[in-house]
Amino acid sequence: MRFYLFYLLFFVAIGWGFAQNSISLKAHLNDSTHILTIQQELVYTNSSKDSLSHIYLNDWANAFSAKNTPLAKRFAEEFARRFRFAKAEERGATFINNITDAQNDSLKWERPEQAQDLVKINLDKALLPGQSIAVKLDYHVKIPIDKFTRYGVDSDNNYKLRYWYFTTGVYKDGKWQVYSHKNLGDQYNALHDVEIELSIPPKYYVASALKLNGVNTINGQKKVKLSGIDQLDSKLYLTKSFIFESLATKDYEVVTNVDDDELQPEIKSILLDRILKFYEQKLGAYPHKKIFVTRDDYLNSPIYGLNQLPGFIRPFPDGFQYDIKQFKTITNYMLENSIHINPRKEQWVHDAILVSLMIDYVNEYYPHMKLLGNLSDIIGVRWFHAADLEFNDQYQFLYMNMARMNLDQALSSAQDSLVKFNKNIANSYKAGIGLKYVEDFLGNEKVTKAVKDFYLQHNMQPTSSEDFQQILENYATKDISWFFKDYVNTNKKIDFSIEKLYKTQDSLRVTIRNKRKSNFPVSLYGLKNGEIVFKKWIENIDKTKTVEIARQDVDRLALNYEQKIPEFNQRDNYKAVTKLFNKPLQIRLLQDIEDPRYSQLFFMPEFNYNLYDGISIGPKLYNKTVLSKNFNFNISPKYGFNSETIVGSASITNRHQFANKELYAITYGIGGTRYSYGYNLFYQKYTPFINFSFRNKYLRDNERQNLLIRNVNVRRDMDPSRDLEEPNYNVFNINYRYSKPHLVDYYSASFDFQLAEKFSKISMSLEYRKLFKNNRQINLRFFTGTFLYSDAMETNYFSFALDRPTDYLFDYNYYGRSQGSGLFSQQIIVAEGGFKSQLQPEYANQWLTTLNASTNLYKWFFIYGDVGLVKNQHQNAKFLYDSGVRLSLVDDYFEIFFPVYSNLGWEVAQENYDQKIRFIVSLDINTLIKLFTRRWY
Repeated sequence: MRFYLFYLLFFVAIGWGFAQNSISLKAHLNDSTHILTIQQELVYTNSSKDSLSHIYLNDWANAFSAKNTPLAKRFAEEFARRFRFAKAEERGATFINNITDAQNDSLKWERPEQAQDLVKINLDKALLPGQSIAVKLDYHVKIPIDKFTRYGVDSDNNYKLRYWYFTTGVYKDGKWQVYSHKNLGDQYNALHDVEIELSIPPKYYVASALKLNGVNTINGQKKVKLSGIDQLDSKLYLTKSFIFESLATKDYEVVTNVDDDELQPEIKSILLDRILKFYEQKLGAYPHKKIFVTRDDYLNSPIYGLNQLPGFIRPFPDGFQYDIKQFKTITNYMLENSIHINPRKEQWVHDAILVSLMIDYVNEYYPHMKLLGNLSDIIGVRWFHAADLEFNDQYQFLYMNMARMNLDQALSSAQDSLVKFNKNIANSYKAGIGLKYVEDFLGNEKVTKAVKDFYLQHNMQPTSSEDFQQILENYATKDISWFFKDYVNTNKKIDFSIEKLYKTQDSLRVTIRNKRKSNFPVSLYGLKNGEIVFKKWIENIDKTKTVEIARQDVDRLALNYEQKIPEFNQRDNYKAVTKLFNKPLQIRLLQDIEDPRYSQLFFMPEFNYNLYDGISIGPKLYNKTVLSKNFNFNISPKYGFNSETIVGSASITNRHQFANKELYAITYGIGGTRYSYGYNLFYQKYTPFINFSFRNKYLRDNERQNLLIRNVNVRRDMDPSRDLEEPNYNVFNINYRYSKPHLVDYYSASFDFQLAEKFSKISMSLEYRKLFKNNRQINLRFFTGTFLYSDAMETNYFSFALDRPTDYLFDYNYYGRSQGSGLFSQQIIVAEGGFKSQLQPEYANQWLTTLNASTNLYKWFFIYGDVGLVKNQHQNAKFLYDSGVRLSLVDDYFEIFFPVYSNLGWEVAQENYDQKIRFIVSLDINTLIKLFTRRWY
């Protein structure tokens, strides 16, 4: 009975030609079990031209229900272990009691097999265009902890609710636009009115963007009534203390708990009022009067430079951090709740508007703000080019990080197909600077007017990227089809250079080369003592284009001088007119941000450590900037304090990259090293190589393949205490590696062929790791290798090793490679046989086959076991085994092995047991960086 008036008003509205979806629900919170009991009535209107046989509901709370949901798989792809190892009661779920129609007749429903967080309701009869259907739902929602997505119940029993009740999906373009929760913050709902009646313990306060219609306490329960018109997302917080503040501006109320840097409320109100006025000036009025932005909203989409700073470091003026954080969070919130676009497939439109507005806001109110803030003025820091960067330079820089790594993706890519760095940072930044690129190209505020027109026309109306494109093109006075064809819909790079310059007394004939197959325009500048004399746009450059311009007393020409175009390589954009060099040389201490105005060379102190050289320190001379480059060299001589001599390394490499190809890179070059391999014994290694890198075209698939072909040339000092059978040798090596790392299923394989003067050998290793649903992990590794031929060698230097390879190719980072006893002899690298106990025979000069296995007992504690056959010439194969306990703090990076039982018997009961313990430790900074970046790339 209580919903009759609601339905009556609804159908009256239908009768007047107004189609509106609506949701009405009652929810009761059981605080002890974190369960919401919900009775919901939903009215859906078919606003399409098609008859519908079924409707879809978003049930994103159920994405937390199992370890095989799309959300769980997403976490596993990004090596986020927390969800996988969470207890069942920490994860959420939806339990549906029944689904009925308005007459309380049961409706048939199902969950799609691969989308457990969607509900498909099959209709008894087709829903015709313009018709509506009422659906009643009775269900429970188990609220997950907030550690997974920042939404849920926190450690203080506060509730941060998002996507917590059923909403209707969107039917558009002849199909349902529904998809699963993948922690992307992009649920695509049909616009709806909503009425909520909450029954909660009296200790809780309610915060929401919805209108508060009443609060009263009955029988020990607080009853809260909320409502909203034209809603897309009803985020709701229930907190034991009111952690939010309500700040009034001229036209809006802002409810927020974004960190405020201890600013006074009056200052915050002034800043918020300025943000909202700027929004209205650039776009138009926001359709709702209440704005609800939270600290969690900001942390899910932060300003990454500010977000990584410790709280005690405040390099920016008072109020700036709060202002820019609130500007991004509020603008993002208002765009999400007013531009009704498919956020999974067309997010680039939203991002382009948001980032371009951020750029405009900083330009207007903080025109001289540096990226490093006040740190740019500190002696030492200010010597770096990074200190010269403006705050807005970060957007192009962070996008170019992915472009240089050949990991950039088209703006039109679906959000769930993007690698994490692109999803969180690079693609939104590319969209924003792309819009500013078009704005600079067109001039006269054409883009600004077009964006505002788009917002006003489509505010609170279903829209699409095609609508955005049409309005931009209508305002354009030049051809901008290249922006949508090449910039938005592909990951084509922008890359130009000045190829030729012919000078006369009065004019300059400039030939510009387009190094990519694209049709982007480029700006040409004339410079005089670093000042701009003229700027001219050059369009339609197929391969090369020659233009003639007046000389105008310029001393240099430059392409993209103001760096408003996100160009792949700006280092070859300069050509001298009256100067001797195209660009001056710049030598910098320590690695720096690339400055295309100079030919840069860097040097920095570098140190290494091994037992024989001790700490070795020296300068490293190199050309690599923070952004990766295709051509790199480094020369790194060092002084070893123990060996008291010069050691070090040098290399030169070049890389060719291929976008959207399985063969994505070919790298070749030569490298050399000189270090000690024993006390007062040195080795020199010189290696020319070529490496072919393959990957899956779908970049979120971590599958990688590498084919390395090299020739390893080793020269060693003679050891007077023993004969070296081969002090100097060359080994031709072909190595193929396959890897597919994943939190749940990890695969890797290696096939290796070696050819030397006195031997040839071939080997294979396979590795598999499996994490089961009960959190049991099993690790398996298989190795087999055999000599194809070998001359009678008196030592085992080139033999297969059971537990500790001799590393005659000097590939491994041994800290004491020649030690036969002591702590450094206990360092192992799991290669070849992979045993942990030191057994006899220790080497195999004919063939070796081993199997290594381990499984976890509790968290980081594993038990391991190794079995193998060792075959030496003129001897029978010998069966060996060992077992023990493995403490794995970080797989492959920091592990300790405690042998227990082997062919030697109970090793724990034997003398000098401490010398039997083995360890893996990685101190190489590049290796450790990969441990953290694997979540992002």
